Amino acid sequence: QVQLVESGGGLVQAGGSLRLSCAASGRTVSSYAMGWFRQAPGKEREFVAAIMMGLSSGTTYYTDSLKGRFTISRDNAKNTVYLQMNSLKPEDTAVYYCARDPRIPKIATMWAPGYWGQGTQVTVSS
Repeated sequence: QVQLVESGGGLVQAGGSLRLSCAASGRTVSSYAMGWFRQAPGKEREFVAAIMMGLSSGTTYYTDSLKGRFTISRDNAKNTVYLQMNSLKPEDTAVYYCARDPRIPKIATMWAPGYWGQGTQVTVSS
């Protein structure tokens, strides 16, 4: 089994920044994908970003609309993935979920990971 624990959410003013962290524990494999989804009130969960972990090259994936403001990174030694969110907007308000799966499709927005964290709330005030 895999456990994912998110941290770093909170309340921030528009234009501010937050960094989310997600630490994975449990079953280890040589290469896997970790990333982030978000779900705003009344909306479907959407893909945000992902990165290949472990022995992989660290290929990153982003949803186009967030590229440039959000940056995903990894610390393989800690089995941890980070999401740096800059220039935050009120529409970024959502619960952000960490996810993990052995693979990620080429069209990352179609990723359906098998493991999920509990989610962390991000609220951006105007």
